[in-house]
Amino acid sequence: MTGTDRSIENLASEERVSVQTLAWSDEGLQLIDQRVLPQRFTTIRCDSAAAVAEAIRTMVVRGAPAIGCAAAFGIALEARRQRAQSPAAFLSALEAAFAVLAASRPTAVNLFWALERMREELARCNTLSTADTASRLAAEAVAIFESDISANKAIGRAGAALVHEGARIMTHCNAGALATAGHGTALGVVRSARDQGKSISVIANETRPFLQGARLTAWEMVQERIPVTLVTDNMAAHLMKTGQVDLVIVGADRIAANGDTANKIGTYGLAVLAAHHRLPFYVAAPLSTIDRGTPDGNGIPIEERHGDEVTGYGAMRWAPQGVATRNPAFDVTPAALVTALITEKGVLERPDSTGIRSLFKA
Repeated sequence: MTGTDRSIENLASEERVSVQTLAWSDEGLQLIDQRVLPQRFTTIRCDSAAAVAEAIRTMVVRGAPAIGCAAAFGIALEARRQRAQSPAAFLSALEAAFAVLAASRPTAVNLFWALERMREELARCNTLSTADTASRLAAEAVAIFESDISANKAIGRAGAALVHEGARIMTHCNAGALATAGHGTALGVVRSARDQGKSISVIANETRPFLQGARLTAWEMVQERIPVTLVTDNMAAHLMKTGQVDLVIVGADRIAANGDTANKIGTYGLAVLAAHHRLPFYVAAPLSTIDRGTPDGNGIPIEERHGDEVTGYGAMRWAPQGVATRNPAFDVTPAALVTALITEKGVLERPDSTGIRSLFKA
């Protein structure tokens, strides 16, 4: 991976950085390095499947839809790299690419959905040359990317109808343009409501331990000039109790067939709080995030990340050496706590197995 770097502090005060998480070109796949935002705006270029897998694993790129798009481009990159090889060597290299990308992160189902789409396209190319196959795989990756943007905009339109004038929207982690091909899921609803002329504001939970809310959601909202207030995760209950939150919208990394939803750690607690305070709790996600092969949330794998993310951040450490840590990156919110699921096919109230099946028939 190679990169370019700009200091946010050195940008003119009126300049707003374009939020283009993934950019595909003849030179490779360019990604915003989300590990260093908002202090620096750095882009990293990947030229192989292994480089994309490393970017996913180290959270250069994160967010379930963005991970899926990146994985698809990773296959396209490897096909481009190997197109001069013999057919047998070409297919062997692509099998290795599928394996390394599938092993990069376990929870976000969009990763596996996108890889399966790329594998299906590869199978359709069995009579083509390696060069033509590489071109077809690149076209499929672009189609996945473009369909994600289209889905997100449809999610935004559907969800905006649930947002009233003056709404104060609490969100957790980052489910915006940085987490997708563009526009966003939860933040896509926010953007669409704003674009409809509604005066709204966002309350961004910081989202410990990786601070996606503080670093990424707050940054996106500043870029968009949407009013945003940053709070620590443990302030949510107080704000709800004192009437300062109107609704909660989050994204998802995997939704089971019955509507149980895996999202960034802390989402489950937020859903419990919303239910106690009788506030709507919405999940915004494309159909590609629904894993119909997993009956309920008990079957969703939960990634456990390194304890260093808990004991400090960046160069700062605040916990004593030798302390034990736990760092599950996700938790599962039962479907019973979800007021509605917002998808590109519309809004599904009180999601369950029957309702989710109906989305795929629409």
